[in-house]
Parts: sequence; structure tokens; C-alpha cells
Amino acid sequence: MARAQVQTQLEEDLRRTCWVCFATDEDDRSALWVKPCKCKGTSKWVHQACLQRWIDEKQRGNSTAKVSCPQCNTEYIIIFPKLGSVVYLMDVADRIIYKTCPFLAGGIFVGSVYWTAVTYGALTVMQVFGHTEGQSKMEQADPLFLLLILPAIPVMLILSKMVRWEDYFLKIWRKHSSKVPFLNLLFPGSQNRLQRVPAQPSPLSDPVSATRVLCGALVLPTVATMAGKLMFGNIRSNFQRTLMGGVAFILIKGVLKIYYKQQQYYRQAQRQVLDYPSDSE
Repeated sequence: MARAQVQTQLEEDLRRTCWVCFATDEDDRSALWVKPCKCKGTSKWVHQACLQRWIDEKQRGNSTAKVSCPQCNTEYIIIFPKLGSVVYLMDVADRIIYKTCPFLAGGIFVGSVYWTAVTYGALTVMQVFGHTEGQSKMEQADPLFLLLILPAIPVMLILSKMVRWEDYFLKIWRKHSSKVPFLNLLFPGSQNRLQRVPAQPSPLSDPVSATRVLCGALVLPTVATMAGKLMFGNIRSNFQRTLMGGVAFILIKGVLKIYYKQQQYYRQAQRQVLDYPSDSE
């Protein structure tokens, strides 16, 4: 029985075929063979050089990446020659740097965003309260409180911008406008019966919409300051003037946006698809 197994093993070794290049012993008798996994039969054999090239393709330059057999998923046992002490220390340092750099880069990015938010918050305070009064308030405040509240200013502006109160108003309008007929005079043609209910675009689904929200939120203090000076120039308090200017700007913009969206809604509801003109016409 043992002799039969040995004989069978010898026969398999004589007809072994590389599963990478499909060459046999007869094609290249000087090639080195290896059986690196649990595969059985002739598929367990592969040229050492072919397997090395295949591993290089899988690792893509990362020599520490693990590679497994594509047939039986056995992980290859890969060893390297021993390194000298200097090269070993350099290799350890390189691995540490490789693993810590993503975290370091993430920390630098987060820190940059944080201090940018702090700077923006400080500029917004001086813009809303006035340069002298805003600077005085920040000097009197606790430094730890400033480090917490200043970066929260742009975050709160962005979150408030994401509250689409015009859409909620339109939903209520479309649901109850028929009960108050004279309000429909604001929207010519809204009394007509809708042929269909158009699909509503999902908010922030478009990257341009997301950047529009971001930009609109960050420029709101500047716009509020300009609107306050233009419409409420007789108010002495810079804070009250800016606050009233911001509220007036949001209301005026919201009314115009509601009117525009409602007109687009009726336009979409009334659209039709025409017959394709035939050649005989």
C-alpha cells in the first residue's frame, strides 16, 4: 500500500504543471517548483518564479500584505532573509511611520478644520457685535469657553441652513390652501386641478446643493450685516441691526423661494409628453 502511494506521488511529480504559466517539467527542467498550499493533484505545483511574480501583483508594492491561494484560500508562508541590526531598526521605524501617518494626517486635518472654525467664529462675533465691542466681549470671556463656543458658530450656521422651513410651509400650503381661496391669488393658475403630483427632489442629493448650503450658511453673517445697515440704519446697536437684517433677509428670501418652488411645482404638474412627429406629416 505504501509503495502504491509512493508510486502515485512519483507519477504526479513527473507530470506536474505550473498553474500560472501552464509549463511542465519537459518545458523547463531547471525551474524550481513549490507546492505552497493544500491543493491536491497537479494543481498544487507552481514554479517558484511564477508564484513570486503572481504574489508581487497581488501585494502591489506592499511586501507585508498577506496572499492566499486562489483555489483553496490557504495563506502562503512567506519568509525573508534575516536583516542586519541597522536595517532591522530602519524596517521597524518604517512600519511604525506607515501605521501612524494616517492617524497623524487625520489629526492635522481635524486640527486645521477646528482652528479655521475658531477663526471664523471670532470674525463673526466681531462682525455681528462690531469690531470694538466684539473684541471686548471675547477678551472678557473665559478662554476655555471661547474654544468651545467659537467653533460651534459655523456648525450652528450650517445646521440652521439645513432646516428647510420653506418646504414645510409649502406642504402645509398645498394641503390647506383650498380652504382659503383668496390666498391662491398669490399663485396664478394654482386654482386649476393638477393633472398629477410631481416627484419632489430629495434635499442635498446633489453635491452642488450641499456646497450651496455650506456657502450660504458661512456668508449669512456678512449678508445680515449688510442688510441691517441697508434697512435698519437708524438702529445704533450693531448687534440688533445685524440680527434684524438677518431675520429680514431670511424672510424675504424664504418668501421668494416659496413662490419660485410653488410655480415650479405647478409647472411640473402641468407638463405633457407630445406624440413623436411621423415622416408622413
